[in-house]
Amino acid sequence: MELAKSIVIKIASDTLSEYTANSKSRWNEIVNKYYIEDAIVDPTLAITLTDNWIQFNLRYIVDYKKRRFTKHLLNDRIREEVEKTNGKVALASTTLELIKIPEIKVNMKEGF
Repeated sequence: MELAKSIVIKIASDTLSEYTANSKSRWNEIVNKYYIEDAIVDPTLAITLTDNWIQFNLRYIVDYKKRRFTKHLLNDRIREEVEKTNGKVALASTTLELIKIPEIKVNMKEGF
Protein backbone atom coordinates (compact mmCIF):
# COMPACT_ATOMS: atom_id res chain seq x y z
CA MET A 1 0.00 0.00 0.00
CA GLU A 2 2.86 2.40 0.76
CA LEU A 3 4.34 1.83 -2.69
CA ALA A 4 0.97 2.51 -4.34
CA LYS A 5 0.49 5.69 -2.29
CA SER A 6 3.95 6.95 -3.20
CA ILE A 7 3.34 6.26 -6.90
CA VAL A 8 0.07 8.20 -6.95
CA ILE A 9 1.39 11.18 -4.99
CA LYS A 10 4.63 11.37 -6.98
CA ILE A 11 2.83 11.27 -10.35
CA ALA A 12 0.28 13.86 -9.21
CA SER A 13 2.94 16.17 -7.77
CA ASP A 14 5.15 15.91 -10.86
CA THR A 15 2.29 16.29 -13.35
CA LEU A 16 0.63 19.19 -11.56
CA SER A 17 3.70 20.97 -10.15
CA GLU A 18 3.58 24.03 -12.40
CA TYR A 19 -0.14 24.65 -11.96
CA THR A 20 0.10 24.01 -8.21
CA ALA A 21 2.99 26.44 -7.79
CA ASN A 22 1.14 29.17 -9.69
CA SER A 23 -2.02 28.49 -7.72
CA LYS A 24 -0.22 28.69 -4.37
CA SER A 25 1.04 32.20 -5.01
CA ARG A 26 -2.35 33.37 -6.26
CA TRP A 27 -4.12 31.67 -3.36
CA ASN A 28 -1.83 33.35 -0.81
CA GLU A 29 -2.73 36.73 -2.30
CA ILE A 30 -6.45 35.96 -1.94
CA VAL A 31 -6.06 34.67 1.64
CA ASN A 32 -4.19 37.83 2.65
CA LYS A 33 -6.56 40.18 0.83
CA TYR A 34 -9.86 38.68 2.04
CA TYR A 35 -8.74 37.10 5.33
CA ILE A 36 -10.18 33.72 4.45
CA GLU A 37 -9.07 30.33 5.69
CA ASP A 38 -6.05 28.88 3.94
CA ALA A 39 -6.61 25.71 1.90
CA ILE A 40 -4.40 22.84 0.82
CA VAL A 41 -3.40 23.37 -2.79
CA ASP A 42 -1.01 20.42 -3.15
CA PRO A 43 -2.44 17.08 -4.36
CA THR A 44 -3.81 15.01 -1.48
CA LEU A 45 -4.65 11.35 -1.26
CA ALA A 46 -7.49 9.86 0.79
CA ILE A 47 -7.69 6.11 1.35
CA THR A 48 -10.83 4.04 1.89
CA LEU A 49 -10.75 0.39 2.88
CA THR A 50 -13.55 -1.53 1.19
CA ASP A 51 -14.57 -5.17 1.46
CA ASN A 52 -12.66 -5.98 -1.73
CA TRP A 53 -9.74 -3.56 -2.08
CA ILE A 54 -8.22 -0.26 -1.05
CA GLN A 55 -9.71 2.73 -2.85
CA PHE A 56 -7.59 5.82 -3.47
CA ASN A 57 -9.18 9.21 -3.97
CA LEU A 58 -6.76 11.78 -5.40
CA ARG A 59 -7.73 15.40 -4.85
CA TYR A 60 -6.00 18.10 -6.88
CA ILE A 61 -6.60 21.48 -8.45
CA VAL A 62 -6.48 22.04 -12.16
CA ASP A 63 -7.53 24.57 -14.78
CA TYR A 64 -11.19 23.81 -15.42
CA LYS A 65 -10.53 23.76 -19.18
CA LYS A 66 -8.04 20.92 -18.74
CA ARG A 67 -9.97 18.66 -16.33
CA ARG A 68 -10.54 15.70 -18.66
CA PHE A 69 -7.09 15.80 -20.21
CA THR A 70 -5.41 16.10 -16.81
CA LYS A 71 -7.43 13.20 -15.42
CA HIS A 72 -6.49 11.11 -18.45
CA LEU A 73 -2.83 12.06 -18.11
CA LEU A 74 -2.75 11.21 -14.40
CA ASN A 75 -4.51 7.87 -14.89
CA ASP A 76 -2.24 6.91 -17.77
CA ARG A 77 0.96 7.80 -15.92
CA ILE A 78 -0.20 6.03 -12.75
CA ARG A 79 -1.04 2.92 -14.77
CA GLU A 80 2.41 2.97 -16.39
CA GLU A 81 4.13 3.21 -13.00
CA VAL A 82 1.97 0.44 -11.54
CA GLU A 83 2.94 -1.83 -14.43
CA LYS A 84 6.62 -1.14 -13.68
CA THR A 85 6.22 -2.64 -10.18
CA ASN A 86 6.07 -6.17 -11.69
CA GLY A 87 3.03 -7.15 -9.65
CA LYS A 88 3.96 -5.50 -6.34
CA VAL A 89 1.04 -3.14 -6.97
CA ALA A 90 -2.01 -4.24 -8.94
CA LEU A 91 -5.14 -2.45 -10.08
CA ALA A 92 -8.37 -4.04 -8.89
CA SER A 93 -11.81 -4.20 -10.41
CA THR A 94 -15.18 -5.46 -9.35
CA THR A 95 -15.85 -9.03 -10.34
CA LEU A 96 -19.41 -10.26 -10.66
CA GLU A 97 -20.48 -13.87 -10.99
CA LEU A 98 -23.81 -14.40 -12.65
CA ILE A 99 -25.50 -17.62 -11.74
CA LYS A 100 -28.28 -19.11 -13.81
CA ILE A 101 -31.51 -19.61 -11.92
CA PRO A 102 -32.50 -23.29 -12.16
CA GLU A 103 -35.61 -24.18 -14.10
CA ILE A 104 -38.58 -25.29 -12.04
CA LYS A 105 -40.94 -27.84 -13.55
CA VAL A 106 -44.44 -27.92 -12.19
CA ASN A 107 -46.82 -30.72 -13.13
CA MET A 108 -50.42 -29.95 -12.38
CA LYS A 109 -53.07 -32.65 -12.49
CA GLU A 110 -56.38 -31.76 -14.02
CA GLY A 111 -59.16 -31.19 -11.54
CA PHE A 112 -57.26 -29.15 -9.03
